[in-house]
Amino acid sequence: MSAFTFSKLVIFGVGLIGGSLARALRERGAAVQGAEVIGVGRNARSVERALELGVIDTAVTLDDDAALAVALAGADIVLIAAPVAQTRTLLERIAPHLDAKTIVTDAGSTKSDVIAAARAVLGERVRQFVPAHPIAGRESSGVEAALPDLYVGRNVVLCPLPENAPDTVACVAAMWQATGAVIGEMSGEQHDHVFASVSHLPHVLSFALVDQILDTPDAELKFSFAAGGFRDFTRIAASSPEMWRDVCLANRSALLAELDGYTEVLAKLRAAIDAGDGVALETVFARSRAARKAWQERGGNHAGAAPGAASAALDAMPDK
Repeated sequence: MSAFTFSKLVIFGVGLIGGSLARALRERGAAVQGAEVIGVGRNARSVERALELGVIDTAVTLDDDAALAVALAGADIVLIAAPVAQTRTLLERIAPHLDAKTIVTDAGSTKSDVIAAARAVLGERVRQFVPAHPIAGRESSGVEAALPDLYVGRNVVLCPLPENAPDTVACVAAMWQATGAVIGEMSGEQHDHVFASVSHLPHVLSFALVDQILDTPDAELKFSFAAGGFRDFTRIAASSPEMWRDVCLANRSALLAELDGYTEVLAKLRAAIDAGDGVALETVFARSRAARKAWQERGGNHAGAAPGAASAALDAMPDK
């Protein structure tokens, strides 16, 4: 695959994800001489801040249709890096100004809803839309948190559509590879099933633990003595409430199934604690510890993990 270069990149939502992509492409040499990065935001404040930081070259607001038309004219790639609930509205704004050669992609944490929105809005031009999800982030949000190396060694999942030409998918893959990311592919349905388990559920649990403590009369005392375990478990509760509200609602079926499964495990652990069954507790803890160690030893959430490693660790432990 040839090296990725671009002349005009338009980013809807120049926060952590969109801003990090812009910085990575520019600072890692993907931008050709005179290339332009245009940021589009709901309000002037967010995109003007990105302009001040040098993350983008031009700032446009969604309510300025004339400027939006100029921004999209001749664009190589358009990235939608906004909360998933905004995807359909943004596609509706993009569609009237979409050049035939412009590729549109996204960075949303859910895919089935995004794909449905793209089909509804773009019709036959859905061939220009490549669903994607960079598996990277920080608890901090906003363009100030953007990093040029955020994607180095991280997975980016593409969910190509049957209508996509191979060259279109390859271009989006090359863009993310230019940031240092590693590319994987799966269907939109499989994506939502997998990430309900390993991403969406953990965020819900993290938010829930903090909320539970807040509802206790001695919450301040508890927070004052919270240490490493609490910090590690609740780090992601500092994430964007708006984004995770949208993710939960967009992927509700898969997430509800994961919540039900987790509730069953909690019920078993509660019963073991209530019965004083140390053997049952240790069996679950040991099985989980082995799987967690295997996952960490093969790179954790960085790319390149061998899919069977955790399964082997699980098979070596007693059944629940």
